Amino acid sequence: MPISTPYLAELVAAPPQEAEPPPLTDGFRVATYNVHRWAGVRGGKQYEPERAMGVMEELEADVIALQEVLRPFDGRDPLRRAARAMGMHLAFVVTRMHKRGELGNAVLSRYPFASAEAIDLTFGRLERRAALAVRLASGGDGERISIVSTHLALMDRTRTRQVKALLEHPHFDGAPTLLLGDMNAWRRNPASRGLDAYAERHNNERWPASWPSVRPVLALDRAYASGLNLCDLHAHETAASKQASDHLPLVGRVVVG
Repeated sequence: MPISTPYLAELVAAPPQEAEPPPLTDGFRVATYNVHRWAGVRGGKQYEPERAMGVMEELEADVIALQEVLRPFDGRDPLRRAARAMGMHLAFVVTRMHKRGELGNAVLSRYPFASAEAIDLTFGRLERRAALAVRLASGGDGERISIVSTHLALMDRTRTRQVKALLEHPHFDGAPTLLLGDMNAWRRNPASRGLDAYAERHNNERWPASWPSVRPVLALDRAYASGLNLCDLHAHETAASKQASDHLPLVGRVVVG
């Protein structure tokens, strides 16, 4: 079942009993994770959502950006289950149809969403790509922070066009923003240079390697911050995370102001 453009599929409120999160101005813990269609490190027809769901809980993050999220046609929905188990708000954007279900990007958040939007990043016919952009709302402090979860293309030229389209979007209009996801940054090119020029790098000297998970050598997954301080960004490398996906999650601390 083809789709002409990516679309926002669902917004799910956190369970009523969830405690009020602290103000965004207190800072929060953020993560990005390519869950590899819940197929574990081996991929293919494997279906092991409990592994990645367990790793997501290990992260103890307040906001998690997810990529390669599969929502199966058969009604099993690890994404919704994970959101409910962790007491988090959920937004999901469908990028394309996989033979087993909807495939796309998601954001889980302890903070409610002030808004959510799908951004089409498809250029050409080979790869359907998108970003999910949400604005977080926090109590009465009036702070608004944008979180953008994306999975960029494999081809350098397409990826450069995607970065340009992202940075021209209103979510990147000067408000505090975190761009999180699988940037497919195999090597430094105009796309990565454009992001580096826009955003403030994390405090590490190098991007942490996140792929392949069993022995990471490439920093495909990235976190870019603008108007925020992103501290202690590192790959979450445990026995479980090495088996749950072919990517390791990245996790760090965001300091506001």
